[in-house]
Amino acid sequence: MNCEAPWTTDDTRVFRKTAREFIAKEFLSRQAQWDEQGRPDREAWRKAGRVGLLLPDVPDEYGGAGGTFAHEAVVIEELARAGIHSGFGVQSIVAHYILAYGNEEQRRRWLPGMAAGELIGAIGMTEPNAGSDVQAIKTTARRQGDEYIVNGSKTFITNGSQTSLLCLAVRTGGAAPGPRALSLLVLETNDLAGYRVGRSLHKIGRHSQDTTELFFDDVRVPARNLLGPSEGRGLFQMMDQLSYERLSIAVSAVATAESAVDLTTRYVKERNAFGKPLIDLQNTRFKLAECKTDVHIGRIFVDKCIQQFIAGRLDSITAAMAKYWLTECQCRVIDECVQLHGGYGYMQEYPIARMWVDSRIQKIYAGSNEIMKEIVGSSL
Repeated sequence: MNCEAPWTTDDTRVFRKTAREFIAKEFLSRQAQWDEQGRPDREAWRKAGRVGLLLPDVPDEYGGAGGTFAHEAVVIEELARAGIHSGFGVQSIVAHYILAYGNEEQRRRWLPGMAAGELIGAIGMTEPNAGSDVQAIKTTARRQGDEYIVNGSKTFITNGSQTSLLCLAVRTGGAAPGPRALSLLVLETNDLAGYRVGRSLHKIGRHSQDTTELFFDDVRVPARNLLGPSEGRGLFQMMDQLSYERLSIAVSAVATAESAVDLTTRYVKERNAFGKPLIDLQNTRFKLAECKTDVHIGRIFVDKCIQQFIAGRLDSITAAMAKYWLTECQCRVIDECVQLHGGYGYMQEYPIARMWVDSRIQKIYAGSNEIMKEIVGSSL
């Protein structure tokens, strides 16, 4: 399971070493503090930006590291293996909306600050009554001269309390529900009148991942902050970019599951039961054999998806398959690994317990796995 991926290059090999050393030095020792305060330190973003971890696959002309998705996958894997789930991955997702749909002025205005960690990005899609059903969004943006007037609310927003750049899904032009009812606006939130961060939401896992409610009361946004040449393109933009997000989740799922199997294999070799190591019990070997096989299959699948994405050939159906199957695999494997740890697997100080609670959300966000099956089913 530790063989190099087929998309590895000399450059990604060096980049992985940099990422691993940086995360070990700058992030791991602060994880407990971040859990307690519910978010990473502001300076952590700047430090990550200085070593090129925030926008590794954004062109260097916009401040990024100039790599491919292979470089982004390296960061995702190293964060997952270290158990760091603090919202850093959202930065690249927001950046790719701007890169794909922003004009040249917008790219040069926002992306360098994001790459440096000076601007923290967030995506405002989910509402109290609109999750995977994005067409049910009610937050409105009414055009008034050279501005949009935004009213509504969002919930479950990662990086919500720290965000300075919010990619917001809104209903524009008084449009009725339908594929052309939605648009994407970018809000520069610092000192923005009418914009309010609500309560921090207490989750069962990912405690260092800043998650909040957001409220908009006659918020004035320059019309030039619309992503795309005209209104009504938001749904298509979201559907297109969700493949990037879903592949990112799939990469994280495989890396986490691999880490769980490695961790548990070491544990059962050291832990004794009935006078011998747990690994000597047939059930232990069989369960780990099943887990290792599942994860190996997952690794082959996700590596192929990464190669397809880099080549511009990953379709939305395959991205949905990857997100659905690999997050299911992740949760199934980690649950078995918790069982093999016995009572210690339920103790918070054991990494496997943290993996267990941190993994459950993977089957829900970026479109629930039930929605993923609907997408795959549409291709039948």
